[in-house]
Amino acid sequence: METLDEVVPAPKDFGNALIGAEEGSDIELNLRLESVVDGILVSGTAAVEVNGECSLCLDPVAETVSADIQELFVFQKAPQGGPNDEEDEQYAVEGDVIDLEPVLRDAVILKLPFQPLCKDSCQGLCSECGIRLEEDPGHHHEVLDPRWKALEGLLNEEK
Repeated sequence: METLDEVVPAPKDFGNALIGAEEGSDIELNLRLESVVDGILVSGTAAVEVNGECSLCLDPVAETVSADIQELFVFQKAPQGGPNDEEDEQYAVEGDVIDLEPVLRDAVILKLPFQPLCKDSCQGLCSECGIRLEEDPGHHHEVLDPRWKALEGLLNEEK
């Protein structure tokens, strides 16, 4: 068993459309590598600082995301076309090296918020004029149904 406490650079496109880690930023790994019969079991945590935009008001969002990791890197992949056709889901030890990038992507990116918020109480922007709804809580626009526009002429003729 070996323990790995290390900081590695984040790969390119490490995030989703609204939030992610900048390429080269630090990913803190605290991993334990254990030799088991079928391969190497990697377990531990990964933490990374992510930046993006609030999905409602587009203000900057910065937070630390931590993800648990537990993955088996097999010495020999299962043959293709078998009853348990999970070859694509298996990670392999290649020579004496294991590639942690796909495991980190699977663990960390799934932890990222799909719609990040700058704060839980964010109300966003007005869809009509773009004003921050938080700054003017009573803000609204009178929207008339355009189908009533034709009847407006009748009211004006009677006066």
